[in-house]
Amino acid sequence: MEKRVLACIDGSPYSPAVCDAAAWAALRLDAPLKFLHVLHREKNKPPTDLSGSIGLGARESLLEELAALDEKRSKLALERGRQMLAAAKQRARTAGVAEAEGLQRHGGLVETLSELAEGIRLLVLGKRGEAAEVAAEHLGSHLERVIRSLHRPMLVTTSEFRAPQTVMLAFDGSATARKGLEMVAGSPLFRGLPCHLVMAGAATADTRAQVANARQTLEAAGFDVPSTILPGEPEAVLSQYQQENDIDLMIMGAYGHSRIRQLLIGSTTTEMLRKSAVPLLLLR
Repeated sequence: MEKRVLACIDGSPYSPAVCDAAAWAALRLDAPLKFLHVLHREKNKPPTDLSGSIGLGARESLLEELAALDEKRSKLALERGRQMLAAAKQRARTAGVAEAEGLQRHGGLVETLSELAEGIRLLVLGKRGEAAEVAAEHLGSHLERVIRSLHRPMLVTTSEFRAPQTVMLAFDGSATARKGLEMVAGSPLFRGLPCHLVMAGAATADTRAQVANARQTLEAAGFDVPSTILPGEPEAVLSQYQQENDIDLMIMGAYGHSRIRQLLIGSTTTEMLRKSAVPLLLLR
């Protein structure tokens, strides 16, 4: 099975950026592109029996009208999704993608993506969904579940996407970070772009050696690699470095610790997702 770039779209303000990010990635990876729209079960449930709520003596015609209204809403949601997929495919073609597919599914987003996981090379989704304008300070309701459930690279975009000119790899020496290092070195996604290598923490002999080895791996793959170790909390120093160096995209491992530990000290991944002003490529 040829793996593809899969992009999740909905009616949110983030969908155009998702389309642009997915088209950019598909072209860089020379991979097929597919857009996914999921109709959630709660929005398309069977007509509800409201006879008890309406009360005794309710006209049968009123119940029929309510059932017809449920059916109409379901059909409108289906058509709206089809139009969004058509618009996404057209946007991708305008960006230079020769052909893009569309897929519409009923069900839950996490469950649907789990079913499709084997065919995903890169998953692209927005930081927030359709309720973004209502709760702009929060992440999308499904985002953390998707990231925790799928062991696939995920590009989480902000409300605007521009083709990166410089990227940054947040490196902590962990197994996930080393895996991410190898992916960056071997993938065409960032080839030809400067890749800043940044570690948050104390500059010890061990951390300096880890950064030096990582830098050599990237340089051997042809990257220009500015590197540094910055003291302080990762969320703060990584964000500051990104702003000061005009980094267009950050790469980091996702949820490297247990939920219990995160309850005690918090999650760097969640904080970076909340605060980052640029897209994040998350690696599991």
